[in-house]
Amino acid sequence: MDHYLALWMFAAVFIVLLTGYPVAFVLSGTALAFASVGIQFDVFDAAFLNALPNRLFGIMNNQTLMAVPLFVFMGVMLERAKIAEDLLGSIAELFGSLRGGLGIAVMLVGMLMAASTGIVGATVVTMGLISLPSMLKNNYDPSIACGTICASGTLGQIIPPSIVLVLLGDVISSAYQQAQLDMGIFSPETISVGDLFAGALLPGLGLVFMYLSYIIITAWLSPTSMPAPEKVIREKGFYPRIAKGLAAPLLLIFSVLGSIMGGLATPTEAAAVGATGAIFLAFLKKQLSLPTLQEVMQNTTRITSMVFMILIGATLFSLVFRGFEGDELIIELLSDLPGGKFGAMFFVMLIMFLLGFVLDFIEITFVVVPIVGPILLTMGIDPVWLGIMIAINLQTSFLTPPFGFALFYLRGVAPKEITTGQIYKGVIPFIAIQLLMLALLAFWPELATWLPSVIYSDI
Repeated sequence: MDHYLALWMFAAVFIVLLTGYPVAFVLSGTALAFASVGIQFDVFDAAFLNALPNRLFGIMNNQTLMAVPLFVFMGVMLERAKIAEDLLGSIAELFGSLRGGLGIAVMLVGMLMAASTGIVGATVVTMGLISLPSMLKNNYDPSIACGTICASGTLGQIIPPSIVLVLLGDVISSAYQQAQLDMGIFSPETISVGDLFAGALLPGLGLVFMYLSYIIITAWLSPTSMPAPEKVIREKGFYPRIAKGLAAPLLLIFSVLGSIMGGLATPTEAAAVGATGAIFLAFLKKQLSLPTLQEVMQNTTRITSMVFMILIGATLFSLVFRGFEGDELIIELLSDLPGGKFGAMFFVMLIMFLLGFVLDFIEITFVVVPIVGPILLTMGIDPVWLGIMIAINLQTSFLTPPFGFALFYLRGVAPKEITTGQIYKGVIPFIAIQLLMLALLAFWPELATWLPSVIYSDI
Protein backbone atom coordinates (compact mmCIF):
# COMPACT_ATOMS: atom_id res chain seq x y z
CA MET A 1 0.00 0.00 0.00
CA ASP A 2 2.89 2.37 0.86
CA HIS A 3 4.28 1.92 -2.64
CA TYR A 4 1.06 3.03 -4.28
CA LEU A 5 0.75 6.11 -2.07
CA ALA A 6 4.06 7.25 -3.58
CA LEU A 7 2.55 6.96 -7.07
CA TRP A 8 -0.64 8.72 -5.97
CA MET A 9 1.53 11.53 -4.62
CA PHE A 10 3.17 11.88 -8.04
CA ALA A 11 -0.25 11.98 -9.70
CA ALA A 12 -1.50 14.58 -7.21
CA VAL A 13 1.41 16.88 -8.07
CA PHE A 14 0.45 16.90 -11.76
CA ILE A 15 -3.22 17.50 -10.98
CA VAL A 16 -2.44 20.46 -8.71
CA LEU A 17 0.03 21.85 -11.26
CA LEU A 18 -2.86 22.21 -13.73
CA THR A 19 -4.31 24.91 -11.45
CA GLY A 20 -1.28 27.09 -12.22
CA TYR A 21 0.03 27.08 -8.64
CA PRO A 22 3.83 27.60 -8.30
CA VAL A 23 5.76 24.35 -8.72
CA ALA A 24 7.90 24.76 -5.58
CA PHE A 25 4.85 25.05 -3.33
CA VAL A 26 3.00 22.26 -5.16
CA LEU A 27 5.88 19.88 -4.49
CA SER A 28 6.29 20.74 -0.83
CA GLY A 29 2.57 21.15 -0.09
CA THR A 30 1.59 17.84 -1.71
CA ALA A 31 4.42 16.03 0.08
CA LEU A 32 3.40 17.43 3.50
CA ALA A 33 -0.26 16.60 2.88
CA PHE A 34 0.53 12.98 2.00
CA ALA A 35 3.00 12.70 4.89
CA SER A 36 0.29 13.91 7.32
CA VAL A 37 -2.19 11.35 5.98
CA GLY A 38 0.49 8.65 6.12
CA ILE A 39 1.32 9.46 9.75
CA GLN A 40 -2.38 9.36 10.71
CA PHE A 41 -2.80 5.89 9.17
CA ASP A 42 0.60 4.70 10.44
CA VAL A 43 1.99 4.03 6.96
CA PHE A 44 4.64 6.78 7.03
CA ASP A 45 7.52 7.18 9.48
CA ALA A 46 7.74 10.83 10.59
CA ALA A 47 11.50 10.33 11.17
CA PHE A 48 12.01 10.88 7.44
CA LEU A 49 11.01 14.53 7.92
CA ASN A 50 13.71 14.92 10.57
CA ALA A 51 16.28 14.66 7.79
CA LEU A 52 14.93 17.80 6.09
CA PRO A 53 16.99 20.39 8.09
CA ASN A 54 20.22 18.55 7.30
CA ARG A 55 19.26 18.34 3.62
CA LEU A 56 18.53 22.08 3.48
CA PHE A 57 21.78 22.87 5.30
CA GLY A 58 23.59 20.75 2.71
CA ILE A 59 21.98 22.78 -0.10
CA MET A 60 23.05 26.04 1.55
CA ASN A 61 26.66 24.80 1.82
CA ASN A 62 26.85 23.25 -1.64
CA GLN A 63 29.81 24.85 -3.42
CA THR A 64 28.63 23.79 -6.89
CA LEU A 65 25.20 25.36 -6.51
CA MET A 66 26.84 28.67 -5.62
CA ALA A 67 27.68 28.92 -9.32
CA VAL A 68 24.00 29.21 -10.25
CA PRO A 69 23.36 32.86 -9.22
CA LEU A 70 26.69 33.91 -10.75
CA PHE A 71 25.94 32.26 -14.11
CA VAL A 72 22.44 33.75 -14.04
CA PHE A 73 23.92 37.21 -13.32
CA MET A 74 26.37 36.77 -16.20
CA GLY A 75 23.58 35.86 -18.64
CA VAL A 76 21.21 38.61 -17.56
CA MET A 77 23.96 41.24 -17.68
CA LEU A 78 25.02 40.19 -21.21
CA GLU A 79 21.38 40.35 -22.28
CA ARG A 80 20.86 43.84 -20.80
CA ALA A 81 24.12 45.04 -22.35
CA LYS A 82 22.68 44.08 -25.78
CA ILE A 83 25.59 41.75 -26.49
CA ALA A 84 23.25 39.40 -28.39
CA GLU A 85 21.97 42.25 -30.54
CA ASP A 86 25.51 43.27 -31.51
CA LEU A 87 26.57 39.66 -32.11
CA LEU A 88 23.60 39.08 -34.41
CA GLY A 89 24.39 42.25 -36.33
CA SER A 90 28.05 41.30 -36.75
CA ILE A 91 27.46 37.68 -37.80
CA ALA A 92 24.50 38.63 -40.02
CA GLU A 93 26.80 41.04 -41.86
CA LEU A 94 29.42 38.32 -42.18
CA PHE A 95 27.03 35.79 -43.76
CA GLY A 96 24.54 38.30 -45.15
CA SER A 97 25.48 37.80 -48.79
CA LEU A 98 24.61 34.08 -48.69
CA ARG A 99 21.23 32.43 -49.12
CA GLY A 100 20.20 31.42 -45.62
CA GLY A 101 22.89 33.72 -44.23
CA LEU A 102 20.58 35.27 -41.67
CA GLY A 103 19.47 31.82 -40.53
CA ILE A 104 23.11 30.80 -40.12
CA ALA A 105 23.74 33.99 -38.13
CA VAL A 106 20.76 33.31 -35.84
CA MET A 107 21.95 29.76 -35.16
CA LEU A 108 25.54 30.85 -34.40
CA VAL A 109 24.39 33.68 -32.14
CA GLY A 110 21.98 31.26 -30.43
CA MET A 111 24.94 28.96 -29.77
CA LEU A 112 26.99 31.81 -28.29
CA MET A 113 24.04 33.05 -26.24
CA ALA A 114 23.48 29.50 -25.00
CA ALA A 115 27.08 29.39 -23.85
CA SER A 116 26.70 32.71 -22.04
CA THR A 117 23.19 32.51 -20.53
CA GLY A 118 22.34 28.81 -20.38
CA ILE A 119 18.66 29.74 -19.92
CA VAL A 120 16.31 28.49 -22.65
CA GLY A 121 13.56 31.07 -22.07
CA ALA A 122 15.95 34.03 -22.08
CA THR A 123 17.62 32.95 -25.33
CA VAL A 124 14.38 32.19 -27.22
CA VAL A 125 12.74 35.46 -26.14
CA THR A 126 15.86 37.52 -26.89
CA MET A 127 16.37 35.93 -30.33
CA GLY A 128 12.65 36.18 -31.08
CA LEU A 129 12.57 39.89 -30.34
CA ILE A 130 15.80 40.69 -32.17
CA SER A 131 15.95 38.37 -35.17
CA LEU A 132 12.38 37.34 -36.11
CA PRO A 133 11.34 40.80 -37.42
CA SER A 134 14.60 40.98 -39.39
CA MET A 135 14.11 37.51 -40.92
CA LEU A 136 10.51 38.28 -41.91
CA LYS A 137 11.61 41.63 -43.39
CA ASN A 138 14.11 39.71 -45.57
CA ASN A 139 11.26 37.48 -46.88
CA TYR A 140 12.22 34.36 -44.95
CA ASP A 141 9.60 31.63 -44.75
CA PRO A 142 7.88 32.24 -41.36
CA SER A 143 7.98 28.54 -40.42
CA ILE A 144 11.72 28.21 -41.08
CA ALA A 145 12.41 31.49 -39.24
CA CYS A 146 10.44 30.35 -36.17
CA GLY A 147 11.97 26.87 -36.19
CA THR A 148 15.49 28.28 -36.41
CA ILE A 149 14.91 30.63 -33.46
CA CYS A 150 13.33 27.93 -31.25
CA ALA A 151 16.10 25.43 -32.04
CA SER A 152 18.87 27.97 -31.45
CA GLY A 153 17.28 28.94 -28.14
CA THR A 154 17.17 25.39 -26.79
CA LEU A 155 20.93 25.01 -27.30
CA GLY A 156 21.15 26.55 -23.82
CA GLN A 157 20.32 23.06 -22.52
CA ILE A 158 23.46 21.42 -23.84
CA ILE A 159 26.13 23.99 -24.80
CA PRO A 160 28.43 24.54 -21.79
CA PRO A 161 28.71 26.46 -19.55
CA SER A 162 24.99 25.76 -19.05
CA ILE A 163 22.97 26.17 -15.86
CA VAL A 164 21.18 22.94 -16.80
CA LEU A 165 24.49 21.07 -16.75
CA VAL A 166 25.55 22.72 -13.47
CA LEU A 167 22.36 21.52 -11.76
CA LEU A 168 22.47 18.11 -13.46
CA GLY A 169 26.13 17.71 -12.51
CA ASP A 170 25.37 18.25 -8.84
CA VAL A 171 22.38 15.88 -8.80
CA ILE A 172 24.08 13.12 -10.82
CA SER A 173 27.19 13.38 -8.64
CA SER A 174 25.05 12.67 -5.57
CA ALA A 175 23.17 9.88 -7.37
CA TYR A 176 26.46 8.30 -8.51
CA GLN A 177 27.87 8.27 -4.98
CA GLN A 178 24.62 6.79 -3.63
CA ALA A 179 24.67 4.10 -6.35
CA GLN A 180 28.24 3.11 -5.46
CA LEU A 181 27.38 2.93 -1.76
CA ASP A 182 24.39 0.70 -2.63
CA MET A 183 26.81 -1.57 -4.50
CA GLY A 184 29.08 -1.79 -1.44
CA ILE A 185 31.76 0.60 -2.77
CA PHE A 186 32.71 2.72 0.25
CA SER A 187 35.36 4.81 -1.53
CA PRO A 188 33.13 6.13 -4.29
CA GLU A 189 34.39 7.90 -7.39
CA THR A 190 33.01 11.36 -8.09
CA ILE A 191 31.58 13.10 -11.13
CA SER A 192 32.06 16.85 -11.48
CA VAL A 193 30.30 19.57 -13.42
CA GLY A 194 33.49 19.81 -15.50
CA ASP A 195 32.96 16.17 -16.59
CA LEU A 196 29.48 17.03 -17.86
CA PHE A 197 30.74 20.19 -19.57
CA ALA A 198 33.38 18.16 -21.40
CA GLY A 199 30.87 15.42 -22.20
CA ALA A 200 28.38 17.92 -23.64
CA LEU A 201 30.86 19.66 -25.91
CA LEU A 202 30.93 17.19 -28.83
CA PRO A 203 27.17 16.43 -28.84
CA GLY A 204 26.40 20.15 -28.50
CA LEU A 205 28.68 21.19 -31.35
CA GLY A 206 27.39 18.21 -33.36
CA LEU A 207 23.86 19.51 -32.98
CA VAL A 208 24.92 22.98 -34.12
CA PHE A 209 26.66 21.44 -37.16
CA MET A 210 23.54 19.43 -38.09
CA TYR A 211 21.29 22.48 -37.60
CA LEU A 212 23.54 24.57 -39.85
CA SER A 213 23.66 21.79 -42.45
CA TYR A 214 19.87 21.68 -42.54
CA ILE A 215 19.66 25.47 -42.99
CA ILE A 216 22.28 25.49 -45.77
CA ILE A 217 20.70 22.54 -47.63
CA THR A 218 17.19 24.03 -47.33
CA ALA A 219 18.42 27.40 -48.62
CA TRP A 220 20.06 25.64 -51.57
CA LEU A 221 17.03 23.47 -52.43
CA SER A 222 14.46 26.22 -51.82
CA PRO A 223 16.03 29.63 -52.56
CA THR A 224 12.75 31.52 -52.03
CA SER A 225 12.41 30.26 -48.44
CA MET A 226 15.64 31.93 -47.30
CA PRO A 227 16.67 34.46 -49.94
CA ALA A 228 19.93 36.39 -49.92
CA PRO A 229 19.72 40.21 -49.82
CA GLU A 230 19.68 41.81 -53.27
CA LYS A 231 22.79 43.84 -52.57
CA VAL A 232 25.37 43.76 -49.79
CA ILE A 233 27.80 46.65 -49.50
CA ARG A 234 30.82 46.14 -47.23
CA GLU A 235 32.63 49.26 -46.21
CA LYS A 236 36.36 49.54 -45.64
CA GLY A 237 37.49 48.00 -42.36
CA PHE A 238 34.58 45.53 -42.38
CA TYR A 239 36.49 42.46 -41.17
CA PRO A 240 38.43 44.20 -38.37
CA ARG A 241 35.14 45.64 -37.11
CA ILE A 242 33.50 42.19 -37.14
CA ALA A 243 36.50 40.65 -35.36
CA LYS A 244 36.38 43.38 -32.73
CA GLY A 245 32.66 42.79 -32.14
CA LEU A 246 33.15 39.04 -31.71
CA ALA A 247 36.40 39.07 -29.71
CA ALA A 248 35.16 40.16 -26.28
CA PRO A 249 32.16 37.82 -25.86
CA LEU A 250 34.11 34.88 -27.32
CA LEU A 251 37.01 35.54 -24.97
CA LEU A 252 34.63 35.64 -22.02
CA ILE A 253 32.95 32.35 -22.97
CA PHE A 254 36.22 30.54 -23.67
CA SER A 255 37.83 31.80 -20.47
CA VAL A 256 34.91 30.56 -18.36
CA LEU A 257 34.62 27.21 -20.13
CA GLY A 258 38.36 26.67 -20.51
CA SER A 259 39.12 27.37 -16.85
CA ILE A 260 36.57 24.74 -15.75
CA MET A 261 37.51 22.05 -18.26
CA GLY A 262 41.22 22.71 -17.78
CA GLY A 263 40.91 22.20 -14.03
CA LEU A 264 42.12 25.74 -13.35
CA ALA A 265 38.94 26.80 -11.57
CA THR A 266 35.84 25.32 -9.99
CA PRO A 267 32.47 26.09 -11.65
CA THR A 268 31.80 28.66 -8.91
CA GLU A 269 35.14 30.42 -9.44
CA ALA A 270 34.69 30.40 -13.21
CA ALA A 271 31.15 31.74 -12.84
CA ALA A 272 32.50 34.61 -10.73
CA VAL A 273 35.00 35.40 -13.49
CA GLY A 274 32.15 35.29 -16.02
CA ALA A 275 29.96 37.63 -13.95
CA THR A 276 32.84 40.10 -13.55
CA GLY A 277 33.62 39.87 -17.26
CA ALA A 278 29.97 40.57 -18.15
CA ILE A 279 30.05 43.73 -16.00
CA PHE A 280 33.27 44.80 -17.73
CA LEU A 281 31.76 44.23 -21.21
CA ALA A 282 28.68 46.24 -20.26
CA PHE A 283 30.98 49.03 -19.04
CA LEU A 284 32.95 49.02 -22.31
CA LYS A 285 29.72 49.26 -24.30
CA LYS A 286 28.56 52.14 -22.08
CA GLN A 287 25.52 50.09 -21.06
CA LEU A 288 26.42 49.93 -17.37
CA SER A 289 24.47 52.23 -15.07
CA LEU A 290 23.01 52.05 -11.58
CA PRO A 291 19.43 51.38 -12.84
CA THR A 292 20.74 48.65 -15.16
CA LEU A 293 22.74 47.04 -12.34
CA GLN A 294 19.69 47.15 -10.05
CA GLU A 295 17.51 45.54 -12.72
CA VAL A 296 20.07 42.81 -13.38
CA MET A 297 20.44 42.06 -9.67
CA GLN A 298 16.66 41.95 -9.19
CA ASN A 299 16.24 39.54 -12.11
CA THR A 300 19.13 37.41 -10.87
CA THR A 301 17.62 37.26 -7.38
CA ARG A 302 14.21 36.35 -8.80
CA ILE A 303 15.53 33.53 -11.01
CA THR A 304 17.89 32.19 -8.32
CA SER A 305 15.13 32.23 -5.70
CA MET A 306 12.88 30.27 -8.05
CA VAL A 307 15.59 27.64 -8.62
CA PHE A 308 16.32 27.16 -4.92
CA MET A 309 12.65 27.19 -3.85
CA ILE A 310 12.04 24.39 -6.35
CA LEU A 311 15.10 22.56 -4.99
CA ILE A 312 13.76 22.83 -1.43
CA GLY A 313 10.30 21.63 -2.51
CA ALA A 314 11.85 18.77 -4.49
CA THR A 315 13.99 17.76 -1.49
CA LEU A 316 10.90 17.50 0.73
CA PHE A 317 9.02 15.63 -2.01
CA SER A 318 11.93 13.19 -2.39
CA LEU A 319 12.05 12.47 1.35
CA VAL A 320 8.33 11.70 1.54
CA PHE A 321 8.51 9.65 -1.68
CA ARG A 322 11.24 7.50 -0.12
CA GLY A 323 9.26 7.32 3.13
CA PHE A 324 6.45 5.66 1.19
CA GLU A 325 9.04 3.24 -0.28
CA GLY A 326 8.51 4.72 -3.73
CA ASP A 327 12.17 4.18 -4.61
CA GLU A 328 11.77 0.43 -4.04
CA LEU A 329 8.74 0.43 -6.35
CA ILE A 330 10.76 2.20 -9.06
CA ILE A 331 13.62 -0.33 -8.63
CA GLU A 332 11.16 -3.22 -9.07
CA LEU A 333 9.54 -1.57 -12.08
CA LEU A 334 12.81 -0.82 -13.88
CA SER A 335 14.33 -4.22 -13.03
CA ASP A 336 11.33 -6.07 -14.49
CA LEU A 337 11.44 -4.26 -17.83
CA PRO A 338 12.61 -6.28 -20.85
CA GLY A 339 16.00 -5.36 -22.28
CA GLY A 340 17.86 -4.97 -18.98
CA LYS A 341 19.57 -1.64 -18.43
CA PHE A 342 18.88 -0.51 -22.00
CA GLY A 343 15.16 -1.16 -21.58
CA ALA A 344 15.22 0.72 -18.26
CA MET A 345 17.12 3.61 -19.85
CA PHE A 346 14.65 3.81 -22.76
CA PHE A 347 11.68 3.82 -20.37
CA VAL A 348 13.19 6.57 -18.19
CA MET A 349 14.05 8.68 -21.26
CA LEU A 350 10.47 8.30 -22.53
CA ILE A 351 9.01 9.35 -19.17
CA MET A 352 11.35 12.36 -18.94
CA PHE A 353 10.46 13.37 -22.50
CA LEU A 354 6.75 13.38 -21.60
CA LEU A 355 7.40 15.18 -18.29
CA GLY A 356 9.26 17.86 -20.26
CA PHE A 357 5.87 18.95 -21.66
CA VAL A 358 4.58 19.99 -18.24
CA LEU A 359 7.67 20.49 -16.05
CA ASP A 360 10.73 22.70 -16.56
CA PHE A 361 14.21 21.15 -16.54
CA ILE A 362 14.74 22.36 -12.96
CA GLU A 363 11.80 20.35 -11.58
CA ILE A 364 12.77 17.25 -13.57
CA THR A 365 16.40 17.54 -12.47
CA PHE A 366 15.55 17.89 -8.79
CA VAL A 367 12.53 15.56 -8.59
CA VAL A 368 12.99 12.75 -11.12
CA VAL A 369 16.79 12.37 -11.48
CA PRO A 370 17.45 11.73 -7.73
CA ILE A 371 14.86 8.93 -7.85
CA VAL A 372 15.84 7.13 -11.07
CA GLY A 373 19.52 8.17 -11.23
CA PRO A 374 20.91 5.83 -8.53
CA ILE A 375 18.93 2.91 -9.96
CA LEU A 376 20.21 3.38 -13.50
CA LEU A 377 23.78 3.99 -12.30
CA THR A 378 23.65 0.81 -10.19
CA MET A 379 22.88 -1.05 -13.43
CA GLY A 380 26.27 0.07 -14.78
CA ILE A 381 25.26 3.08 -16.89
CA ASP A 382 27.97 5.73 -17.28
CA PRO A 383 27.03 8.87 -15.27
CA VAL A 384 28.37 11.34 -17.87
CA TRP A 385 26.48 9.59 -20.67
CA LEU A 386 23.32 9.55 -18.54
CA GLY A 387 23.60 13.28 -17.85
CA ILE A 388 24.09 14.22 -21.52
CA MET A 389 21.25 11.93 -22.63
CA ILE A 390 18.93 13.59 -20.11
CA ALA A 391 19.95 17.10 -21.22
CA ILE A 392 19.39 16.41 -24.93
CA ASN A 393 16.18 14.51 -24.22
CA LEU A 394 14.72 17.47 -22.33
CA GLN A 395 15.96 19.80 -25.06
CA THR A 396 13.91 17.74 -27.54
CA SER A 397 10.77 17.81 -25.41
CA PHE A 398 11.06 21.60 -25.07
CA LEU A 399 10.83 21.81 -28.89
CA THR A 400 8.01 19.30 -29.41
CA PRO A 401 4.44 20.49 -30.13
CA PRO A 402 1.98 21.10 -28.67
CA PHE A 403 3.45 21.70 -25.19
CA GLY A 404 7.14 22.51 -25.78
CA PHE A 405 8.27 25.41 -23.60
CA ALA A 406 10.35 27.00 -26.38
CA LEU A 407 7.22 27.21 -28.55
CA PHE A 408 5.34 29.08 -25.81
CA TYR A 409 8.24 31.48 -25.30
CA LEU A 410 8.37 32.36 -29.01
CA ARG A 411 4.58 32.54 -29.31
CA GLY A 412 4.64 35.19 -26.57
CA VAL A 413 6.92 37.56 -28.52
CA ALA A 414 6.11 36.66 -32.15
CA PRO A 415 4.07 39.12 -34.29
CA LYS A 416 0.34 38.42 -34.57
CA GLU A 417 0.62 37.43 -38.24
CA ILE A 418 2.74 34.41 -37.20
CA THR A 419 0.39 31.49 -36.54
CA THR A 420 0.96 28.75 -33.97
CA GLY A 421 0.79 26.23 -36.82
CA GLN A 422 3.72 27.92 -38.54
CA ILE A 423 5.79 27.66 -35.35
CA TYR A 424 4.91 23.96 -34.98
CA LYS A 425 5.75 23.25 -38.65
CA GLY A 426 9.08 25.04 -38.37
CA VAL A 427 10.42 23.01 -35.44
CA ILE A 428 9.67 19.55 -36.89
CA PRO A 429 12.96 19.21 -38.87
CA PHE A 430 14.93 20.31 -35.81
CA ILE A 431 13.11 17.73 -33.64
CA ALA A 432 14.15 15.07 -36.16
CA ILE A 433 17.77 16.26 -35.85
CA GLN A 434 17.50 16.09 -32.02
CA LEU A 435 16.18 12.51 -32.20
CA LEU A 436 19.02 11.61 -34.57
CA MET A 437 21.55 12.97 -32.06
CA LEU A 438 19.88 10.97 -29.25
CA ALA A 439 20.09 7.83 -31.40
CA LEU A 440 23.77 8.50 -32.17
CA LEU A 441 24.49 8.96 -28.46
CA ALA A 442 22.58 5.78 -27.61
CA PHE A 443 24.65 3.73 -30.09
CA TRP A 444 27.95 5.54 -29.46
CA PRO A 445 28.15 6.65 -25.81
CA GLU A 446 31.79 7.60 -26.55
CA LEU A 447 30.46 10.82 -28.11
CA ALA A 448 29.84 11.95 -24.52
CA THR A 449 32.41 9.94 -22.58
CA TRP A 450 35.54 10.20 -24.75
CA LEU A 451 36.45 13.86 -24.20
CA PRO A 452 36.10 13.78 -20.36
CA SER A 453 38.28 10.65 -20.26
CA VAL A 454 40.97 12.40 -22.31
CA ILE A 455 40.87 15.73 -20.44
CA TYR A 456 40.70 14.31 -16.92
CA SER A 457 42.78 11.15 -17.41
CA ASP A 458 45.81 12.70 -15.66
CA ILE A 459 43.94 14.89 -13.18
